Amino acid sequence: MLFKFKALYIVCFNIIHITFKGNQILKHIELNNEIMQKTPDGFFDLKKDKLALDEFLKYAYNKTKKFENLLERFRFLIDNKYYEDVFQNYSIAQIQQLYDIAVDVKFEFASYMAASKFYTNYALKTNDGKEYLETYIDRVVVVALYLGQGSFARAVDFVLQMMKQNYQPATPTFLNAGRQRRGEMVSCYLLEVDDSLNSISFNVSTSLYLSKMGGAVALNLSKLRSRGDSIKGFANACSGVVPVMKLLEDTFAYANQLGQRKGAGAAYLNIFHHDIIEFLDTKKINADEKSRIATLAIGLIVPSKFYELVKDNKPMFVFAPHSVYEAYNQHLDDMDIDIMYDELLSNPNVKKTVLELSARDLLVKIAMIQLESGYPYIMYKSNANRVHALKDLGQIKMSNLCTEIFQLQETSQIGDYEDPDTINRDVSCILGSLNIANVMQNKEIKQAVHIGMRALTSVVQMTKLRNAPTIQKANEELHSVGLGAMNLHGYLAKNKIDYDSAEALEFVDTFFMMLNYYSIQASCEIAKDTNSKFLGFEKSEYAKGTYFEKYINTSFIPRSTHVIKLFDGIHVPTTHDWTTLKEQVLEHGLYHAYRLAIAPTQSISYVQNSTASVMPVVDQIEIRTYADSTTYYPMPFLGKDTALYYKSAFNIDQYKLIDLISTMQAHIDQGISTTLFVKSDISTKEIAKYSIYAHRKGLKSLYYTRTRHTTAEDCLMCSV
Repeated sequence: MLFKFKALYIVCFNIIHITFKGNQILKHIELNNEIMQKTPDGFFDLKKDKLALDEFLKYAYNKTKKFENLLERFRFLIDNKYYEDVFQNYSIAQIQQLYDIAVDVKFEFASYMAASKFYTNYALKTNDGKEYLETYIDRVVVVALYLGQGSFARAVDFVLQMMKQNYQPATPTFLNAGRQRRGEMVSCYLLEVDDSLNSISFNVSTSLYLSKMGGAVALNLSKLRSRGDSIKGFANACSGVVPVMKLLEDTFAYANQLGQRKGAGAAYLNIFHHDIIEFLDTKKINADEKSRIATLAIGLIVPSKFYELVKDNKPMFVFAPHSVYEAYNQHLDDMDIDIMYDELLSNPNVKKTVLELSARDLLVKIAMIQLESGYPYIMYKSNANRVHALKDLGQIKMSNLCTEIFQLQETSQIGDYEDPDTINRDVSCILGSLNIANVMQNKEIKQAVHIGMRALTSVVQMTKLRNAPTIQKANEELHSVGLGAMNLHGYLAKNKIDYDSAEALEFVDTFFMMLNYYSIQASCEIAKDTNSKFLGFEKSEYAKGTYFEKYINTSFIPRSTHVIKLFDGIHVPTTHDWTTLKEQVLEHGLYHAYRLAIAPTQSISYVQNSTASVMPVVDQIEIRTYADSTTYYPMPFLGKDTALYYKSAFNIDQYKLIDLISTMQAHIDQGISTTLFVKSDISTKEIAKYSIYAHRKGLKSLYYTRTRHTTAEDCLMCSV
């Protein structure tokens, strides 16, 4: 027996509810743990996962509150303030019909982890937490009803795509939709801080509000004065960006969504900002506690000029942003540093400092801190703006907490109480993902994309953030969403394709072209149906027609026999299809300013029994430990015939990983959250080379750098 206890304990963990009595552990946990016991042929005992699933579902059924009929259930949930009043828009007959449609799909959880994750993280519970109030079907139906906004036909579409697990709303939507007491359905937000105390105060207050509603918040601090800058003519009066980071860290620690989701935030800074070294040093292991930032993520905004300096091994100059603003009436962060760098160097009115480190040495220092902490994220500003389809409307200045969001952003001016504010646009992240394996198997890429875009549009239309006016303004004018994808490695392994192979490159080139095509088609249809386009469409590359040239001139139909077979029975858009789509967009416009973003799916991937996002897996069987409980999660489609195709991310050539992401990125209007996987014995120069290579290949960002210690125990492959 794994655990021995003398008394009765009820322990609630993140992953699963566990009950110990004496030295008896719940049977479903024991069965799941037995996966690791080898069968006579030397492989994992994966049948035990199915037995654990069956046992857990019995446990969940016994903990679920029972009702005589559907009407009684909904009346109870509405009257007791669990659900919104769905009867304002739907009849009980329609709701019953939705249930019948959902049941007909014959959904079954594919793994123990999928079921336990759903019941622990998503299923509604009684106020005392003792009973479940929802099954998977219940949650899907109420999400569909809520997002349907009174349209029964739309609710049917949503139910079908979610029950088939073709489309999965992001956690905030799947968790909150239809509930009376809830946070927002938006995943995260991006805020820009102006160089004034009013703006700092406004954005801290906005961050508190957004964090309370359940969203992660990233803030661009690049306009703030550097340490030692003058304030109202008084020299050395400014404390710089680090104290503001401390303030934000405390903000996110305090405000969370009813204790269900921890507050999370990130601070971004332009690499040419005068405080860049202090900013980076907040994440050093040996940083002084007064300056150390423990929980706030940090990201660098890096123009291409930096990599030019690295290539030429030149000194690294940084600039005091306030002096730049005084000299040019333009913020350093709003300038095209690729063009203005030499001009700033030669201007005697601009305060500048040459770092002790050269640009090349600074890149190595960044790599060292990444090896220690995983931070900073890298946002390739020039790459993002070079291919920006809305470049004539505004500039992309930063990214979000997970580095997949790239949208235009504007600075707001916050006046004193008696003065008016100038409210401009910030950014929100409204996310959902396709399950690649399922949409390919069901041959429903078009349907899943169209319904996914409709579901995301409902969230746009229903989101009201009056206490975050810069977010609300952008939401109302741009209608931006981020449709993504998950289960790439799972799908490749299922079809015996190596993640780092030429066939994988070919598959993603076709699949993500299709994701792009159908998302544009859906956005155009929504624009036609609503007679509404995003504000400024006429200035976009879509309206000019230039966006479509690549697709009209190049075919992305697969060429190799294996990949052609994968798309058997699925129409792959041709150059002629793209020409027709261009004509439709020129006539009707697009509803969404931004459509696609590949986020790092986590909890929802477990529910879908999917590999996370488009990243490679770390292990064939993932081990999740919470307190005294360990849960084992076999990768989808894992078997003796597919095991070798689940090569660990730490054993994959990271240059080939970057190549794969680069191929996808060519079809994604926003970004892709890209994790690097390195072993602890890697040199900092090699990590620096990854950063250079990712920039050269056109990536818009690098997310977290994940380090694994090189020990024999880390390799499950060797034990198969």
